Formats: sequence, C-alpha cells, structure tokens
Amino acid sequence: MQNERRIARRFLEDKQLPYSSNELITMALTHPSYAQEKNTAANNQRLEFLGDAVLNLVVAEYLYNHYGRKAEGELTKIRAKVVCEDALAIFARNINLGQYLLLGRGEEMSGGRKRKSILADAVEAVIGAIYLDQGLETVQLFIITQLEELISETASGDYYDYKSKLQELVQARDKENVSYAIIEESGPAHAKVFMAGVYYRERLLATGEGKSKKEAEQKAAQKVLQNNLVPGT
Repeated sequence: MQNERRIARRFLEDKQLPYSSNELITMALTHPSYAQEKNTAANNQRLEFLGDAVLNLVVAEYLYNHYGRKAEGELTKIRAKVVCEDALAIFARNINLGQYLLLGRGEEMSGGRKRKSILADAVEAVIGAIYLDQGLETVQLFIITQLEELISETASGDYYDYKSKLQELVQARDKENVSYAIIEESGPAHAKVFMAGVYYRERLLATGEGKSKKEAEQKAAQKVLQNNLVPGT
C-alpha cells in the first residue's frame, strides 16, 4: 500500500493540489483491475459515481452564471459535449493522469493508460476525491481551469462550422482559400482575449475576438458570412 500512496502523493504534488489525506486520491487512481489483482475491494468506481455528479453540477453552475442569454436546451447541449467521454479523456491527458493510474497487468499490457474510457472514468473519480477532501470551491477551480476553454468554444457553436462554410463558399469560386492569423492578445494570463483576422489574398476581411484562438477564428469567419463579405459575392 505504501507504493500506491506514494504515487497518489506524487500526483497531488505534481498538480499542486491541496489535500489533507491522500487515501481518497489513492482510491481514485485505482482501477478495478488493479484492485482485483491485489484482492482488495478499494477501487475508483464509487468515486467515479460521485465525481460525475459533481462535474455536472460545477459545469451547469458555470454555464448558468456565464451564459445568461442561452436557453435551457442550449445549456444542456453544451454541458453534454463538455462532460462527454472524449472531452474528459482530453482533460486526463492534459494533466498526464494516465501515468499515475494503478492498473492490473492485463490493462497495463493492453494500453489501458491511453484508453479513453479508463481516462474519463479516472478524471471523474479524481474529481470525487478532491470534492470529498477539499470541498466544492477547490474542485470547482480544478474543473474550470481545465474545461473553461472547451466550454467557451462549445458555447460559441461548433467552431468548425463557420470556418467550413466560409471555406466551402470561397473554394466554390476560386481554388484559393482564406487564411487566419492572431492579430492581438490581451488580458492577464488566466483570462486572455485573442483577436483573429481572416484573410483572402492578404486582404483582411474581418476580425473576431474570443477566449481562445479557435473561438476568435470562428467569430471572424462568422462576421464574413453575416456581413456578406465572402470574396466574389
């Protein structure tokens, strides 16, 4: 058990997470295959159940407070995309969670540290553990720090949509395509705002601002389409 706790402590210290006891994190990192191999009942499934509920609450509250103009149906769709397995697997990879997981030999050998379902479940379990150990405020910060950009991009619509529509219209008339560049960055490191420009043959068509580069590009393409600035039209 000492080795398991050492791994949990390293995870907490590497991620600079406060904790009073690392036993909950140890459990959160313990995949059922490892628990079965070690003949112990402690695994991360119950924490995963709790973490799923906490995650949905935190994201729902954030959306409610930051997107007051969006209807309930829109908020539900945004939340569903932000807390889906693909999004949580990216969350896990961003914090290198896979390297800390306690896996059985079979899961280890079959690439379990990179498997989306295992990573997503482990993120929820870690969220549950942080919530129990440190409370709602700390787990909110942990979640929103990792998901804020995705929430912003998702809330602005599918950020590929306007860019794809613009590309389709331009290439229907010309072999050349539009290009994008970040013109300006402003604000503090934790709340940057990006301005992107969309260009055609080095001519600036429109600009857009967003909390991420992708969102800014999306907004720029949207302006071109909405203001009938598509080249050749």
